[in-house]
Amino acid sequence: MNRKPKTTADPAERREVQDQNQLRPKLADLYHRAEVLLRTPRKSQGVKADARRAETDPQRLLHELEVHQIELELQNAELRQTRDELEAALANYTDLYDFAPAGYFTLAPDGTIRQVNLTATQLVGIERSRLLGRTFGQLLSAAQRPRFNSFLKQVFTGEGPPAMDMELPVKGRPLQVVRARATRSPAGLECRLVLVDITALKREEDKVRVSEIRFRRLFETAHDGVLLLDPATRRITDANPFMTKLLGYSQAQLVGKELFEIGLLEDEAASQEMFKRLKKHGAIRYENLPLEAKNGRHQEVEVVANLYSENGHTVIQCNIRDITERKQAEIALMRLAAIVESSNDAIIGKDLNGIITNWNRGAEKIFGYSAKEMVGASITRLIPPDRLAEEHHILEKLKRGESVEHFDTLRKTKDGRLLNVSVTASPIQDATGKVIGASKVARDITEQVQAEEARRRLEVLTASNRKLEAEIIRRQAVEAALKQSEQEQTHLLEQSRSMQEQLRHLSRQVLQAQEDERKRISRELHDVIAQTLTGINVRLATLKKGAGRNPEEFDRDIELTQKLVENSVDIVHQFARELRPAVLDDLGLIPALHSYLKHFTAQTGVHTHLTAFAGVEQLEAARRTILYRVAQEALTNVSRHAQASRVAVTIQRGTAGICMKISDNGKSFRVERVFNAKGRKRLGLLGMRERLEMVGGRFEIASAPGQGTTVTAEMPFGQAG
Repeated sequence: MNRKPKTTADPAERREVQDQNQLRPKLADLYHRAEVLLRTPRKSQGVKADARRAETDPQRLLHELEVHQIELELQNAELRQTRDELEAALANYTDLYDFAPAGYFTLAPDGTIRQVNLTATQLVGIERSRLLGRTFGQLLSAAQRPRFNSFLKQVFTGEGPPAMDMELPVKGRPLQVVRARATRSPAGLECRLVLVDITALKREEDKVRVSEIRFRRLFETAHDGVLLLDPATRRITDANPFMTKLLGYSQAQLVGKELFEIGLLEDEAASQEMFKRLKKHGAIRYENLPLEAKNGRHQEVEVVANLYSENGHTVIQCNIRDITERKQAEIALMRLAAIVESSNDAIIGKDLNGIITNWNRGAEKIFGYSAKEMVGASITRLIPPDRLAEEHHILEKLKRGESVEHFDTLRKTKDGRLLNVSVTASPIQDATGKVIGASKVARDITEQVQAEEARRRLEVLTASNRKLEAEIIRRQAVEAALKQSEQEQTHLLEQSRSMQEQLRHLSRQVLQAQEDERKRISRELHDVIAQTLTGINVRLATLKKGAGRNPEEFDRDIELTQKLVENSVDIVHQFARELRPAVLDDLGLIPALHSYLKHFTAQTGVHTHLTAFAGVEQLEAARRTILYRVAQEALTNVSRHAQASRVAVTIQRGTAGICMKISDNGKSFRVERVFNAKGRKRLGLLGMRERLEMVGGRFEIASAPGQGTTVTAEMPFGQAG
């Protein structure tokens, strides 16, 4: 039976078996070479010696030992050669490792540095002996360490990214940026970290990024329309915001279209012709191209197209400028020039040295010089000698950017005459605001000055006449005022008499009202109090006569007499309340109103409700009395005239004081008619209004059909009582 070879599960044992299988041919070869070397020096001794060694076992054993000795010597020679080769290779590896262009670190899982090459020591600025045993995180800033530790952890777990960029601070050097790549060893006990200095690369990338940002910013904020096109397809690949604003199309609507499709060129043939010229010359320019926007607005544009290379790709850039306003300005300038030439005023342009640069036909008519004679000449040619200082002063103001206006200035003509002219001088500025010249507008006002002199003389005469007329008018006005004053005095006297008569009438009414009130009180006292007292007197007499009668009847008579006395007391209290309630002085306005409303409901059957602001008690006593009297009078009117079933009294704080309202649901009346009526009908209302006006208050009545009547009384707080 053939025996199957034994399999080895351990990888280390498998590698050992493989090494032994590879050494067996080498050992066999060494053994063969040893035998050859052993035989070669002994052939000279002859065949006999060989026969003798072959015949005996000791000799055979010695032969084997000699063969093994030679074999070992050969192995030793080969090992020495291999050692020399390994030492040379190690030296080469060490040189390559230490002087490699990248920094190499061998790190433990916790980041401890186990090996480091010379390039890495130069990169971090620390000697190799001081690096070994330190953690790599100590070389980084505190902000970088958590990120590196996470990267290192992912490397050892086999899940990390292939590389990371980080900042490497070195004392005395500018901040370095390095790119780290890490590879875990097969056993997973350490990793090789390779650092490459990419500071210069980062700087270049930053420059490129800044350049891209600047280009994009210029592209986005340019005040010219910019289109980027693909030369192969002639179609738009990008458009800046100003171009979308100029045409009214969005960027998505522009991208993918040809120039003739957005109205920039007439047709496809014109578009192809433009691209041919552009490829031939590298740059082309179109002026006054018509362009129609999406909304139908027509405009003229200037187009400059350039062909250039971008990252190996050819790109066409079209800069489109709206020159509609410039064209309009040119037309306006032409019109202005025509107006200047056709003006009857002299319009003169000059530089800051006073040299004339422009001379219109109006100037020729006024001063008699032609444009050929004056352009290039000094402005002093027109100025009298005694006015040169004035002209110098005007020129200094113009240089400062100020405008100057003179109404009456003397100027010389070609034939020596002096003219009166009005001159307006204005500075001319360039786009930066720098004054580069001046313009003068001169108008011949000689006739106007003469007319002005005549007008002034006429004005002197007219002024004298006006003074005389004004005096006459003033006297007439005084006379009219005196007459009017006399009439007003007569009218006021009549009003005073009427008011005096009204006052006497009102006084009579007040006196009559007082007399009526006295009669009522007298009648009440006579009819009620006198009768009650008489009844009491009769009862007392009866009691006196029947003192010896039955005690029960005597007690009943005494009880009846006490009731009469109590009724008398109640009547007296009622009179006192009507005249002046004591509770108003003792407890305040709110309790007094509560008591009065309770008595009012008991007498009239009208339901009442009181809502009061507690701060009303801070009013002085006189003001609280006024509010009480107004409420009393208003409720009296309700009981007499309103035929109401419900009355609400509300006292609340207003914006400037206290506001009291008495509202009923009875029938309404015409307020103005009652106030204007004569007699006692209005005395109660007038009394309420007068009471409130005495303390600076306001009285108002509102009455409407179906809504009842509301009496409003407002008064300021005044001095606290």
